[in-house]
Amino acid sequence: MFKLKNEGVAIPVVLIAGILWSFGPLVVRYMNQPELVPWQYLFARGITIFILLNIYLFFEEGLDFYKNYLKIGLSGLVGGMGLGTAMITFIWSITHTTAAITLLCLSAMPFITALLGFLFLKEKISTNVWVAIIIATIGIFIMAIGDFEKGSLFGLTFGLISAIGFSVFSVSLRWRKETPKFTTVAIAGIFCALISSVVIIETQSNFLSSSLNQGLFSVHGTLVCLGLILYSIGSKNIPAAELTLLSLTEVIGGIFWVWLPILGINEIPSNTTVIGGFLIFLAIIYYSLMIKNNRRFIALN
Repeated sequence: MFKLKNEGVAIPVVLIAGILWSFGPLVVRYMNQPELVPWQYLFARGITIFILLNIYLFFEEGLDFYKNYLKIGLSGLVGGMGLGTAMITFIWSITHTTAAITLLCLSAMPFITALLGFLFLKEKISTNVWVAIIIATIGIFIMAIGDFEKGSLFGLTFGLISAIGFSVFSVSLRWRKETPKFTTVAIAGIFCALISSVVIIETQSNFLSSSLNQGLFSVHGTLVCLGLILYSIGSKNIPAAELTLLSLTEVIGGIFWVWLPILGINEIPSNTTVIGGFLIFLAIIYYSLMIKNNRRFIALN
């Protein structure tokens, strides 16, 4: 696998990963009534992620890549199901509220991860991190008030559940650090596909949507995989504090693409979203500055 030793080169690589992920909400907005075909979306996206990551692992490790599945253990299964749940609730969130709300909920992941680590791994949370968590919580509460007034609180709730799912994935990796992380993501993909298959069969629906939707389903899965690969290459040389800040690329980019009128969506965040989002951004910046001296690395492998 290609390795970077220069942090100056690794940073733009991770930024590109975030930019790729940021196009996800735009892809969903271009779909034809995605709220009516969430399970078809999840099936196609899950299969795409599973296939592409296994192809990547094959080129990186050769025929022995399958042995990673023998090393998964309980932590990998928990992480895969947590990530799969995050993928499932993401589509329910973004189709029932604005892209800004969904992405800002996901940006709270560092704090949810810290809380889960505190509860289940007995990891200590410093006073400064508690302050950041409180600021982010206030921001989410302000957004919730705005969503309640618009009747889209359902979308915000699923956005938070999605963030919790991603955080479960992160905590599972810290629980057992030797867990093969890409294989865990591949399991999340097949988990989505299996759950979707059961629902589609039970409801006697079609596995396929329109040709446009099917293409966009796969495009979104491809963006996720390419971003993960670039992230894995660059993140090994960037401490957790910098990665937390770099993760804002996905959030800011995602909100920008669905707002940019030339791209045809023109989705403008509400005042409460802007205020709540500002507080979450402030919390992330404060959190990153407080752990600046912590050279802990959180790369995928």
